[in-house]
Amino acid sequence: MNFFSYRISKILIHILFWTLFIFVSLFYFSDYYWTENPFLQYLSILVIIVYVNDFLLLPFFEKKKWYTLYILLITLISFLATQLYCNVFAECGCSVVKCLSDYVWQTIVPIIFFSFIWMLFRYLKKKDEVEAIQQKHTEMELKFLKSQINPHVLFNNLNTIYSYSLEKPAQVPDMILMLSNNLKHVLYESNATFVLLEKELTFIDNYIKFQEIRTEGIKTIQYATAIDRADYMIAPLLLITIIENAFKHSTIDSVIDLKIEVIDAVLVCKCSNVFDPTRETEEDKIGLQNLKKRLELIYKDNYQLMIDAAEKYCVTLKLKLS
Repeated sequence: MNFFSYRISKILIHILFWTLFIFVSLFYFSDYYWTENPFLQYLSILVIIVYVNDFLLLPFFEKKKWYTLYILLITLISFLATQLYCNVFAECGCSVVKCLSDYVWQTIVPIIFFSFIWMLFRYLKKKDEVEAIQQKHTEMELKFLKSQINPHVLFNNLNTIYSYSLEKPAQVPDMILMLSNNLKHVLYESNATFVLLEKELTFIDNYIKFQEIRTEGIKTIQYATAIDRADYMIAPLLLITIIENAFKHSTIDSVIDLKIEVIDAVLVCKCSNVFDPTRETEEDKIGLQNLKKRLELIYKDNYQLMIDAAEKYCVTLKLKLS
């Protein structure tokens, strides 16, 4: 809810309350006629009390955290205002106790009601401010995490192209075209919170092709996809972290097994490879740590990330797509 809608809502609540309050005061709790009723004379003073409380007293005492003093002050104001109504406007000649029992509600009800409304709207504004800050923080953190992913992916592809420009230059044009498509995805399309799954899979396909060329004769890649629909949306550059990790840490003459399937909006990405645990460093874990942070920020309770490092290093990501 923005500032304008807060203002409109608050004004409407004030108008509705005063209309209902005057109606009840004049028709149900008064023996006077409209023109003779002292409540109408007292109403102007009551309005002043309410809005002095709303614009001055409440903000001041709430800022200072002087809640007890505020309650005592409001109690005193209500008492004095009720005595003023009884003895000056109504001239009922009642005792102090009688005045309080008969008329204090006309003073205390508006003060309590509008104090509650002030605190409610203040809470809602604070809540919106906190949510806006958290959202901004989340966006900045996601950008930071993606900035750590993008150069690493591109660096590997450029190294592959460089090596083939020396050994097998005939394949370089196709590789440059694939890199161009991946650059477009990384630099432009991945800035969105979600992208089409079809585009993300094209990006992964190109990456796998690069790796097949780069690891030819060294590693075997078994890659399969089974997608019931291609128009799902997914957070960009999530799966590439798992795939990159497998290529980076798999041993020579090993098999990298990668399968991505989507059934009824549930994506399952499973990647397994033989690895050497003695070669793993803290720096090597950064990719998966970033992945976990992004999943928690974007998908919260709609994902499962399982890592099994018993015989093979197996990462399974289960994700609810939109």
